[in-house]
Amino acid sequence: MSNLIKGKTGEWEVVIGMEIHAQVTSNAKLFSGAPTTFGAEPNSQVSLVDAAMPGMLPVVNAEAVRQAVRTGLALNSKVNKHSVFARKNYFYADLPQGYQISQYEEPIIGEGEIEIDLEDGTTRTVGIERLHLEQDAGKLIHDQLPEKTLVDLNRAGTPLMEIVSRPDIRSAEEASAYVAKMRSILRYIGSCDGNMQEGSMRADINVSVRKPGGPLGTRAEVKNVNSLRFIRQAVEVEARRQIKLIESGSEIVQETRLFDPNKGETRSMRSKEDAHDYRYFPDPDLLPIEFDDAFIADCKATLPELPDAKKHRFMETYGLSAYDAGVLVAERETAEFFETAAKACGDAKLASNWVTVELFARLKEAGQTLADSKVGAEGLGGLLALIKDGSISGKIAKDVLDEMFETGKGASEIVEAKGLKQISDTGALEGVVDKLIADNPGQVEAYRGGKTGLIGWFVGQVMKETKGQANPAMVNQLLKAKLDG
Repeated sequence: MSNLIKGKTGEWEVVIGMEIHAQVTSNAKLFSGAPTTFGAEPNSQVSLVDAAMPGMLPVVNAEAVRQAVRTGLALNSKVNKHSVFARKNYFYADLPQGYQISQYEEPIIGEGEIEIDLEDGTTRTVGIERLHLEQDAGKLIHDQLPEKTLVDLNRAGTPLMEIVSRPDIRSAEEASAYVAKMRSILRYIGSCDGNMQEGSMRADINVSVRKPGGPLGTRAEVKNVNSLRFIRQAVEVEARRQIKLIESGSEIVQETRLFDPNKGETRSMRSKEDAHDYRYFPDPDLLPIEFDDAFIADCKATLPELPDAKKHRFMETYGLSAYDAGVLVAERETAEFFETAAKACGDAKLASNWVTVELFARLKEAGQTLADSKVGAEGLGGLLALIKDGSISGKIAKDVLDEMFETGKGASEIVEAKGLKQISDTGALEGVVDKLIADNPGQVEAYRGGKTGLIGWFVGQVMKETKGQANPAMVNQLLKAKLDG
């Protein structure tokens, strides 16, 4: 599928680089012991360091360093055993010190790459340029007082990982898939909760357009996009804006823009600074971060099986398609749920289908997540085991799952209480089949005259007579033997 966008002067290629800001999972800020709980009362989580009181010195949060190294390893990236914090000089109304402590020339993590999964089943590799640690800014509140802006410093100093991609992304779909995969990896290893609605993960999108194979165009940065759907929309809107401008004879200005999802447009926020505008220099209050191979090995030992490795294992071990395996491994909890259910029933493909289709559909309709479900993995596996051993049909199993979903009862309990066990007694079924054949001589004659498709009608009548409890395979076998005999 072509990623090129049609304009008045022909086709254009969009070139995208992403900067993901991920809040590090930590109980304290990057340079102080103040907590980072979401939703606390304004300015209730601000230490003297965060407030930049005279004489207060920053102290690096060791857990944030550990999580950054773990993330770098999960992104197949180079871990730098020597890194330096720098001051980024820029006016921040919501950072009392008047500069941001970040990393510039010597980040903690260097180059790497991740694999992204696309909707057509293909994969692409996107390069990672760097990951660096930095402190977040506070929050300005403009809508509470008519003539004043309020400042909430709760978020000021919160540890962030900024993950910068190479400009390898070529479409809105790829941009969304990249962020989804990054979110999945961070959640798997627990270095960020990936909650985009709460702002603990957000993306800046650098978009430019060019004629296919031509030199890179001037980029505009779309700032702080906080959902996968908005990422897609923002890329489409910004790319088309740039194409329209160039085709009308105008030039693209390097700037920072905001995406307005209500109006479906991006609008200018400020001119985009280059690195030299920030006047970076090493922070004199912080020593370089130094660690050894043993520390990196310890970090690596804490990593779980990652999404890509798990996906390939599911395909090889369970014979799942790339698509089904990709859906199951997107969230670590879903992958674990599936494996437990598959082991309980002994049929991975059946478990995959019932998790991704039947259970997910019910969760979506109820507005629930897997964590909310009254149907546990062992419970679903037990239900599927009843299908496998012929105790109930797939149709009845769906009704049983409905009750399990509502009540939390076990499948066997529901089947026993309602008398839903499948009829697999040859003698009982033979009586129903014989009566059906005797009562419908016209259909029997038509079948024997060559209309063999009528077998489905006969099966349906038996299922109706037995209220769906007859073993379909056995019914088919009996009918064919008697009708063909």
